[in-house]
Amino acid sequence: MDANTSSSRCPRLGAAAAALLLAGCTSLAPRYEAPAMPVPPQYAEAAQAGSTQAALPAWRDYFTDPALQAVMEQALANNRDLRLATLRVAEARAAYGIQRADLLPSVGASAGMTRIGVPDNLGVGLPPSVAAMVPSTLTSYSASVGISSWELDLWGRVRNLSDAALRQYFAAAWARQGAEVSLLAQTASAWLALCETDERLALARRALDNRSESLRIFGRRVDVGATSRLDLTQMRVLHQQAQALVAQLEQQRATQQHALDLIVGAPTPVAAGARLPAADVLRPLPAGLPSDLLTRRPDIQAAEQQLRAAHAQIGAARAAFLPRIALTAMAGTGSSELGDLFGSGTGGWLFQPSISVPLFTAGKLKNNLNLSEVRRDAAVAQYEKAIQGAFRDVSDALTAQQGLAQQVQVLADMRATQAERARLSRLRYDNGAARFFEVLDAERDLLATEQQLTQMRRALLSSRVALYAALGGGAGTPALDNPSHTKNTSATP
Repeated sequence: MDANTSSSRCPRLGAAAAALLLAGCTSLAPRYEAPAMPVPPQYAEAAQAGSTQAALPAWRDYFTDPALQAVMEQALANNRDLRLATLRVAEARAAYGIQRADLLPSVGASAGMTRIGVPDNLGVGLPPSVAAMVPSTLTSYSASVGISSWELDLWGRVRNLSDAALRQYFAAAWARQGAEVSLLAQTASAWLALCETDERLALARRALDNRSESLRIFGRRVDVGATSRLDLTQMRVLHQQAQALVAQLEQQRATQQHALDLIVGAPTPVAAGARLPAADVLRPLPAGLPSDLLTRRPDIQAAEQQLRAAHAQIGAARAAFLPRIALTAMAGTGSSELGDLFGSGTGGWLFQPSISVPLFTAGKLKNNLNLSEVRRDAAVAQYEKAIQGAFRDVSDALTAQQGLAQQVQVLADMRATQAERARLSRLRYDNGAARFFEVLDAERDLLATEQQLTQMRRALLSSRVALYAALGGGAGTPALDNPSHTKNTSATP
């Protein structure tokens, strides 16, 4: 390649460089402003609201029971929904990489050989001296490097599309965090339900053992005439009720075990006879202010990223109305001899800018812009809905905590009262001061109260699990594969 060729190319390269500097300097996307929160500034439970709360503890610091932690670890490793959410993040990351590649020119290289066979009769009619010079084959070699149809992004169309893809990637990552929080909450709730059933089953079996022994004693008393057959029949009814409750709870436990296995994604044998942890194991959490949810809740973060992506799509739709400039360039060599392919005088080049202006699209561009704006409005509604849903989740969990804590205390007092009543009724019956029906009624009420107290204790623990998840579950910011390009677009999660 000679010096004249190089010097003639310099102005063109300078013009291309100047155009490249201008690329991406303009964006037609509307300025993003977060919508106002469509919820009250404080929760109705004023005692729980207050100053901004620090970050929630990590799940291992909140769910401290070793058995529950082991089940949660297994769920994080095997749950299929979480695995799908993780794959969607990888899918969105790849889609962003594809879209981002359009910001830079695609450079390709090619090399080839062409060989053409010349017909033998091509020299017919030519002088013999000329015909002898016609070759039987023609061979050529070529090599080139070039840029094909690279769009100079003067109006930010490509950059906005790239930013939209990046926001979709961020949204998928936050959605994955939300799936993890939801999975941990579901696992904890299912595990607590299984422990509740085990505890209720233990109470029912204990009652069944006591009534079996009482039934045996009453049978002996009837044999010796010390009691009536009516008392024996009533005792048998009490015994059969305990048998029915045990069978019901055994079936319920098996069903709950299956549900836990499905959530975890693998068999999770929980030791029979497990008991509910103490209420203070899952400590109450201050809710802070509703504005805290904007940074804590993964679903709100995902909705905001979708909203930002919709803004970027509007910018791309607006840019489609303007002229589009593309650049094609190529430099290479060609020769009939392979050894001379890179020799002097074999070089060639191509510089081909093009501009296209939309003149008539039958309303396609206008409708595409309208579609982008409607989708932006829908994303705003989705964002506001996510905030309202989060506000309700927290409010419901706070209300449940307060109400269930009171019910647990009342039922605990009631259980103590029912136990004393059952003891006194048995004592009165043994002394002949009361009929056995009084004992039957007292023991039935005692077992029912014990069962109800266990259910309320589990409900209180589940409400604390629900509040932890409603506040964001300590998810934190997802670990994103954030390319260095994002700091130029201010696209941070």
